[in-house]
Amino acid sequence: MTPSLSRTPDGMRVEVDRVVDAPADVLWGLLRDTTRWPDWGPSVRAVDCDVRYVETGTTGRVQLDAPGGPWARFRVTTCEEYRWTWSVSPPLTDALRNVLDIGPTLPATGHRVESLDGERCRVVFEIPPLAAGYAVVCRRALATLDELAHERIEK
Repeated sequence: MTPSLSRTPDGMRVEVDRVVDAPADVLWGLLRDTTRWPDWGPSVRAVDCDVRYVETGTTGRVQLDAPGGPWARFRVTTCEEYRWTWSVSPPLTDALRNVLDIGPTLPATGHRVESLDGERCRVVFEIPPLAAGYAVVCRRALATLDELAHERIEK
């Protein structure tokens, strides 16, 4: 789970990963399910999106768990083969967004699941290098995803 620098389809990224004792489909479902993002994403307070499971082209907003609870718009840029990526807008208050809204243009953390043996998988967050400090938040998210996957399996 030590961050490493790796080449991805989107260029160089800092990767943080965790091996989870659960099938890849379980983790893939949690990562794509917008209703579950606040459950595992430490920086996400709420999600406003017309679809439950993201796919390429999905748009919406996430409310950040930060002072003032600013909203950031997002657009899923790719979603295929157990990997999805997105771009976000700078988090702005509604007043600022009315004046300055550049839309979701900033590359954000990518999400990937790799099946290891059918009953285990590796979950990877791909962080743009300029946001490498976000690795700490991603580690927390991975631990929570591990817990949520086990809860889902036990049901």
